[in-house]
Amino acid sequence: MPGFVLLVRDRRDGTPGKRVGYTVSKKVGGAVVRNRMKRRFRALARELLVDGGLPGSDHVLIGRPSGIERPFAELRDDLTRALKKVSR
Repeated sequence: MPGFVLLVRDRRDGTPGKRVGYTVSKKVGGAVVRNRMKRRFRALARELLVDGGLPGSDHVLIGRPSGIERPFAELRDDLTRALKKVSR
């Protein structure tokens, strides 16, 4: 099970820019854990959303408790697969 859920919504405003948001609830852990997950999400977004994200869309990464201990390489693979699935 991936450490996050990816939501993508087309803005339909004609602008090609990609926007990204992150959310990690208190159910995942304390502030230190949530901030660490958000930092990991930001690194993933910088690396993968530039080429793999949908133009003109909002991308939201929602953290899950399983994402805390998940290695970064596996999170990267999960996001790559999710972006490919969304682009179809």
